[in-house]
Amino acid sequence: MTLTIREAAEYSNIRINRLENLLRMPRCPFVLYVGKKKLVKRKEFERYISERIEI
Repeated sequence: MTLTIREAAEYSNIRINRLENLLRMPRCPFVLYVGKKKLVKRKEFERYISERIEI
């Protein structure tokens, strides 16, 4: 259900740096904090990507 940043980058072909910037957005819909670790909610991430023309 969740992906690490590295897994999400490989899955989506988005560079890790760009993905980390997206995760820092206020009210990012697909970030999940587990302590200091950031995880990516897969379904919300897929929805976010499909709704965007450009990332």
